[in-house]
Amino acid sequence: MKLDERGKQCPKPVIDTKKALESCNPGETVEVLVYNEIAVQNLSKMAASKGLSAVSEKISDNEFSVKIPVGQGVTPASGAPDDSDEEPAAGRPDSRKKGMAVVLSSNLMGHGDPELGKALMKGFVYALTQQDVLPETILLYNSGAYLSCEGSDNLEDLKSMESQGVEILTCGTCLNFYGLSEKLQVGSVTNMYEIVERMTAAKLLVRP
Repeated sequence: MKLDERGKQCPKPVIDTKKALESCNPGETVEVLVYNEIAVQNLSKMAASKGLSAVSEKISDNEFSVKIPVGQGVTPASGAPDDSDEEPAAGRPDSRKKGMAVVLSSNLMGHGDPELGKALMKGFVYALTQQDVLPETILLYNSGAYLSCEGSDNLEDLKSMESQGVEILTCGTCLNFYGLSEKLQVGSVTNMYEIVERMTAAKLLVRP
């Protein structure tokens, strides 16, 4: 099965590919054409969440092919975390709160003076590292994508939390929009479909 998802906005390629995989028989392959590397990463991550491998090929600067062979059936489960205990970094106790997600949708905290907003966000992220209980996931989108990229004042604190098992996910569409695709320094790229999954599955959402 071949899907042409070039020019389609996130999360459409992920959703269409997920449906295609679930309709395929074992032994078949789904090939998806997309227009940038962020879309390739999103599809590869979705495939991995289902226990499948993805092989990508760059056809041109604006065209990529992602092939996903279907194994013995595709699990319809999403990439959202389950209740199983994921091991934290070696040598560290797991201090994360299961089901707690922090949403950073801006590189500024609150409305008003930008310099104050930047300082407040830096203080908020640092304060997170000092809590007895850390979040399970941190989701970054819109201008919040700047926080996980080169030049951010928050990188040290985000990396500290990642080393303690906190999953840090940054919106790929946002990275691409702001020209940050090559500047991500902590965590991994995600898509809007997974962001919605994580937010709806969260038992506690924290928004500064």
